[in-house]
Amino acid sequence: MPVRLYVGNLPAEVDREALEKLFRSAGEVISTKVIRDRKTGKCRGFGFVTVSTEEQAQQYIEKFNGHSFGDVNLRIELAQPREKREGAEAKAAVSPSPAKDSAREPAKGSKTAGEKSTSGKKQRQRVKADAEAKEAVEPDPRWASQLQRIKEQLLQATHS
Repeated sequence: MPVRLYVGNLPAEVDREALEKLFRSAGEVISTKVIRDRKTGKCRGFGFVTVSTEEQAQQYIEKFNGHSFGDVNLRIELAQPREKREGAEAKAAVSPSPAKDSAREPAKGSKTAGEKSTSGKKQRQRVKADAEAKEAVEPDPRWASQLQRIKEQLLQATHS
């Protein structure tokens, strides 16, 4: 079964061919993908390499994790599904609301806007992310006294 590897810390000027050439030097690669910024077209600093087996993936990790590529050291690890990555909750908070989703055309074989959504998990993630976003606005009570002291110092510095 194919295994996808996350390749991090890529230089901005890297392209898919350069990434593929690097990994092909150590064996077979099914595919490579460099994630680019939509506006600038430059690499966003990461990409993916797909290999044939779990064993091959572990070999690539051992060989290329920390490997110097250009003037940076690569970070190689097994790619995680989107919902398991750190920060997935923050992305869910930015995602469109269910009302906006229902206005879109349904994909082939998907439910129409009038039918009940089977994505209760996504809805719970949005609610959780919204709650976390509201909490992020309030300062942590454990640091409130220090925060107040810093505010007072800043206020005194600006009046001096």
